[in-house]
Amino acid sequence: MTEGRSTEETEAIQIVVDRVGGYQDGAPEGTVRSELTKGLAEAGLDLTDDEVSSLAAAIEDEHGTVDAAAVLG
Repeated sequence: MTEGRSTEETEAIQIVVDRVGGYQDGAPEGTVRSELTKGLAEAGLDLTDDEVSSLAAAIEDEHGTVDAAAVLG
């Protein structure tokens, strides 16, 4: 959840989501989640599996344009 996350952390999550969303169209299944997990780890962000799954599903459903804070609610 975004409760307890700093503005900087939320912004960093959004940057990763935007990057992954930018090239997800046509990517093989599982690529979005894999790249999202990799990007979050590289940024030093620790999200739960459920949060990563929610973001990956939103990226795939919205074809890239996702408000991470809204998804993580």
